[in-house]
Amino acid sequence: MHNIRVFYNKTQRAKYISHLDINRCMQRALKRSGLPVWFTEGFHTHIYVTFALPTPLGFESMYEVMDFRLVEELPMKEVVRRLNEHLPQGIEIWGAGAPVMKPERIKYAEYDLSLTYLDKTGAETGAHLEEFMEQESIIVTKKTKKKVKEIDLKPLVSVLHTEVCGDTLKLTIRTNAGILLNVNPMLFLEAFESRYGLRSDYWKITKKKVLDENLKDFV
Repeated sequence: MHNIRVFYNKTQRAKYISHLDINRCMQRALKRSGLPVWFTEGFHTHIYVTFALPTPLGFESMYEVMDFRLVEELPMKEVVRRLNEHLPQGIEIWGAGAPVMKPERIKYAEYDLSLTYLDKTGAETGAHLEEFMEQESIIVTKKTKKKVKEIDLKPLVSVLHTEVCGDTLKLTIRTNAGILLNVNPMLFLEAFESRYGLRSDYWKITKKKVLDENLKDFV
């Protein structure tokens, strides 16, 4: 048995594919690729696949992670090639190897955001963001399947970089992520927009990195 971890992009129209449909898409691609994949045992057998920190619907991603198993050893370049031949436009595998870290090691994720608001220049949006991040606390309501609770985003979100491009503000943020505490960037964005009554003209969010507790790439 050989455990395989692949890394892939999800861009363009593929950002509107739900996680459930991504699972189905990958199952089909694995079957069509002819790779010697391992199936679960039992009455309803299926290809074993798991995903680490899947990206929310509507976001692009340059760092998606999927694990599966092969019953025969193959070169990783061959695994990547054969899978890419059967994936739709917007989904492309860019790396593969044996898993190094367990998903529990995931601690942070980094995102690029492009924001344009009606009646605001990029510089004005940037000034609002600077003031917003100077608050002592940023209290928001986080909903999960089991409960609703208030959390403080201030220690959970860091702005790493900002750039003004005309009416657009581009920024990079790092959020807490993982099994124990996962912060969706939309929580941050909605709190920011609500604070200043901003009316969105355009926004784009792209996940760029998944990191461990030492800010090393999750591999």
